[in-house]
Amino acid sequence: MKTLHKFILKSYVGPFVMTFFIAMFVFFMMFIFKYIDDFVGKGLSFSILSELFFYFSLTTIPMALPLAILLSSLMTFGNLGEHFELTAMKSSGLSLQKIMTPLIITTFCLSLGAFYFSNSILPYTNLKAGSLLYDVRESKPALLFKEGVFNNSLEGFSIRVGKKDKDEKTLREILIYDHRAMQGNNIVLAAKSGKMEETDDKKFLVLTLKNGVSYKDMVDNPKDIETRPMVRDKFEERVIRFDLSEFKMSRTNEDLFKNNYQMLNISQLNEAVDSLEIKTEKRKTNFTNQLKQSYYAKSNSFLAALDSSKKTIPDTISFSKFPKVQQLSIIESATNIARSTKAYSESIFNENDAEEYSKLKYQIEWHRKFTLSIACIVLFFIGAPLGAIIRKGGLGMPVVISVVFFIIFHILSITGEKLAKEGEIPVYQGMWLATAILFPVGVFLTFKATSDSSLFDANAYIEPVKNFFTRKEKK
Repeated sequence: MKTLHKFILKSYVGPFVMTFFIAMFVFFMMFIFKYIDDFVGKGLSFSILSELFFYFSLTTIPMALPLAILLSSLMTFGNLGEHFELTAMKSSGLSLQKIMTPLIITTFCLSLGAFYFSNSILPYTNLKAGSLLYDVRESKPALLFKEGVFNNSLEGFSIRVGKKDKDEKTLREILIYDHRAMQGNNIVLAAKSGKMEETDDKKFLVLTLKNGVSYKDMVDNPKDIETRPMVRDKFEERVIRFDLSEFKMSRTNEDLFKNNYQMLNISQLNEAVDSLEIKTEKRKTNFTNQLKQSYYAKSNSFLAALDSSKKTIPDTISFSKFPKVQQLSIIESATNIARSTKAYSESIFNENDAEEYSKLKYQIEWHRKFTLSIACIVLFFIGAPLGAIIRKGGLGMPVVISVVFFIIFHILSITGEKLAKEGEIPVYQGMWLATAILFPVGVFLTFKATSDSSLFDANAYIEPVKNFFTRKEKK
């Protein structure tokens, strides 16, 4: 490897690593803000949170990598241009393409790595992250008692604590409504103090009540409803055990999520699309036959019932020859057949629409495996020549320009994907819309940087127009 290539790679690696992890952190924080309500107050262990955050940090790579390549390439060539190193290279006879060669090779390698990650690692990561997030969202909040507020987290109980001591275990002025019998507030316990502790295995909560009274309305017999007798019992100490198993997060079988389009690789997506197409074609083929068979079976059985003496059904039957009672019966039967046919047709159409939408999502995910890799290359050919043109390094101007281009890229990607999901345009057009629009921009910027044209000089665009009109006037 040439010394110049080593120098360019060293200039590129630092900004790339820095911008890549900064972008990952920004997108990861967006995930935290989005799902923060699902984490707070559920008493999740550090291992569960660490696993969840790890998997979701990996899911940010498809967004962070193109942005990091765009920003780092712009910073690298901006620094080279700002310190006149790029000018020195060009003056020694090197073209911009030769200077960019080591980074072009690096970008292609990153693109191949991005494709491998998107096809092999990302589906597994989405499966782990999605199933774990589902379990976290379905788990119940941690059991917390607030002073003066009724807590209904424990099934069958409503508990209010007047005061809590500093040790968070000693409780004062405890009031408990026992609803386990499903007979209203017929059992009430009140205690002056108590102590709350979990067992060593964390499966039960032991509440020891002291100096209390229990009240129970007797409603077991029908006579008790009229007389409303009540049993009052004073106690010095009473122990209640609450089952905490419902507060522990349980893990769902990951096989339930494996068929999701985000958790499949290219071959699995192709297989899913093929199976849906075969299923749809088979349904369309059987639809007409089943409809005809059902219609003729109901019609013939009804006509045969009208005149049981006839062994065969004639081809034409005069409706006016039937008595009025049978005419009404025929109309009612025809109406029922039409309603049944309509309901059957609507169900088939709804199934076809649902499968068509599922097929669109599978096809979109298939194209997404490739758009990530190509986006890295396209954004590099935007960032590198743009950095050579503006000749500004650091985190100032390059960050602003990179964010603008990335936002344009992201908006075009989202718009194209939405149009493809709605069936407005073919899937390949929607998923490659951003690349198709930004690729000519990269070619234009590379041409401008190679020819040392002034991109932001207004005179460079005004002068040719002036010369054109001047020549026209002379003629």
